[in-house]
Amino acid sequence: MSPLDISLADLIARLDEEFPDTDDLARISEAHLRAQTLSDLGDQLVGHYVGKAKQAGASWSEIGDAIGVSKQAAQQRHAPNVFERFTDLNRHGIVLAQEAARAHKHDFIGTEHILLGLLGEPRGLAYEVLMAKTESERRIRDAIEEALPPAGEKAPRGHIPFRPESKEAIEQARRASDDLGHDWVGTEHTLLGLIRVEQSPAAQILRNLGFTSDELHDTVRTAITERRA
Repeated sequence: MSPLDISLADLIARLDEEFPDTDDLARISEAHLRAQTLSDLGDQLVGHYVGKAKQAGASWSEIGDAIGVSKQAAQQRHAPNVFERFTDLNRHGIVLAQEAARAHKHDFIGTEHILLGLLGEPRGLAYEVLMAKTESERRIRDAIEEALPPAGEKAPRGHIPFRPESKEAIEQARRASDDLGHDWVGTEHTLLGLIRVEQSPAAQILRNLGFTSDELHDTVRTAITERRA
């Protein structure tokens, strides 16, 4: 029995329902995208509990035994990384950014893909802030689509690297969290990170939508305070 309340039949039925008029080759492409997303989420699931085990005092040897790999392999794969403080919603946004890059057949993850990832996570505070300002998800998506480079010839396989400005935006997200005195990096911090990289496509999109860095910082700080209250 599967430990999850989902089966292969469920996945097939959902894909067929959402793409009723596409041919088998198009469905193969979509199935590949979804398989990659499931794999990424699975890695994040394992990483979440590895982090909890490390906080509780478990050794890398013990963690390796639990996973069924060597101590070195466990440490190499699950040692703390740049996304360690990211919330689950923010990590999911990054997964969606990768999925967006693959769907557009781009061999890189740009800041515009990261912005699409934030827009794909409606539970995140970044989505709430974006919608409060623009009142239209369609308007934001259209602005991002207009800024995206032309699609490539085929969807890339495996790992898709971040562009330098995307790496800088992720680092700026961590700094924004520190500036606000937070011990987590949420979607709201990633939104701040994007607009701080002023020459990036995402920053230009946000400015065209009426955002400024200072105003966005104040809006996020107020929104977090209200959520806590």
